[in-house]
Amino acid sequence: MKKQRIPDSESARPEAPPVTSRLWQHLPVVLILCAASIVILSNLGNQYLWQDEAQTALIAKTVMAHGIPLGTDGKNSFSQDLGAEYGKDHIWRWHPWFQFYLLAGFFAVFGTSTFVARLPFALFGIATVVLTYYFGRSLWDSRRAAIASAAVLTLSVPFLLMSRQCRYYGPDAFFALLGLYGYLRLLERKKYASVTFVASAVLLFHTHYLHYAALLCAVIAHSLLCRRDKFRMVLLLSAGTVILNLPWVIIFSTTGQVVENYGNLWGRMALLGKEYSLQISRHIFPPALLLLALLVGVVNWLRRRQLPTIRGAASRNLALLLLFAAGVFVGAVAMSLSFRPTLPFFRFLAPLIPVACLIIGLILESSMKLHPAVGIAAVVALAYTGHMPDYLYEITHDYDGPVEGIVKYLKAHGTRNDVVAITYEDLPVKFYTDMRVVGGLTGEDLSPALEADWVIIRRYTHCTVDLGVARYLMENLPRERYRQITLDYPDTPFENREDPEWHRFRTATDEAPVLVFQRIRK
Repeated sequence: MKKQRIPDSESARPEAPPVTSRLWQHLPVVLILCAASIVILSNLGNQYLWQDEAQTALIAKTVMAHGIPLGTDGKNSFSQDLGAEYGKDHIWRWHPWFQFYLLAGFFAVFGTSTFVARLPFALFGIATVVLTYYFGRSLWDSRRAAIASAAVLTLSVPFLLMSRQCRYYGPDAFFALLGLYGYLRLLERKKYASVTFVASAVLLFHTHYLHYAALLCAVIAHSLLCRRDKFRMVLLLSAGTVILNLPWVIIFSTTGQVVENYGNLWGRMALLGKEYSLQISRHIFPPALLLLALLVGVVNWLRRRQLPTIRGAASRNLALLLLFAAGVFVGAVAMSLSFRPTLPFFRFLAPLIPVACLIIGLILESSMKLHPAVGIAAVVALAYTGHMPDYLYEITHDYDGPVEGIVKYLKAHGTRNDVVAITYEDLPVKFYTDMRVVGGLTGEDLSPALEADWVIIRRYTHCTVDLGVARYLMENLPRERYRQITLDYPDTPFENREDPEWHRFRTATDEAPVLVFQRIRK
């Protein structure tokens, strides 16, 4: 019997990998996705929005009503800086607008609630974890290093806290990482890499200006130092993103803070640099990891008389991460200088966390070559010392803060036509009650407070503005015309916030209760 000849095209076609093999390849991503979803989404709507979150939510609601972010809804101001965030047209120019349009879309589809307010930003946090895995594989050409990087990010409590905020932090980290990933794929001549880089850079601009600048500076410097054959293309693509964003640069430059003329600018810069370095060592990249890397080197020397080195593409990729990290660090110092007082806000380091986890993943992968137990022990130590037990308690238990107590009482005993005078965290009250709220940090005329139905003077003040509001209320409102109501909620400085130095994982039991004063009607 004559054998049938197989065409060359069919004989050369590679066999498809077995189904079980393909499933095994995607298993780490599935597990990472599930783990990140659990730790980020669990109990997401339990805690009420605090001041900064409520500002985002309130401005997003104006997008739904007017199609553009505004600093007021006609009844209340959403300012936290004496109205400097917007001009006479009330158009918001303080923050980029991506977060407002993103949240407005979710509000339009799912309605307004605490859970929905945080949901889109939490989803970006989950996406960042998954992207870290894929980026890690491309950076280090190692599946184990990629898994370690994503696992460390999933266990990073500061990253989880920021991902669960109704604020730009989740998209900020995602677009920064995607921009670096797109650049790396551009160097590897991957399809659609240019589109990925340009799109992520433009969206990063509309999420955080300085992190956009850090991204462009990092890729331009890296291409100049490590890949001069791609320098011209990278420069042209970066310039293209600037041109695309130029109208918005002009719009946003009309309002905003600039670095003030301090008497000791260099001294303040040095102080901020020190504070941010401490934050990085405490919450992002523990110095003990360098000792682990040193241990790996010593053991390799004793075994093989050879020190481990990062060569070729891996060394160039590490340089890319370090250049971006330096840009974020400088940007954080610059941003803090534009505020009075010059405080080191941890949120300005948000994109640095996944980048640091990628470097940590490389260190852990090297340590696992000594013995898998070494890497596993390091991951457990990072989780335990990074407050993961406290975080797990928080997402599995109820939390009570001052805003929750105030809002619940006002909604139960007041009407939407009531006037509330309050010193701080006025914005959550505006979001949840739709009442006329006077005070806070808006810088508005306080005369309407003289007829306030409710007066709330918080125990803690944060700056001279809310301290001035407190003094005005105490000096001008007759105490005998109000009755005091003590709420069974602790009067902490904030409902709760993302900064790991300020965040509370449990309801406070060592604080005085919230006091609310109600006008006595005759």
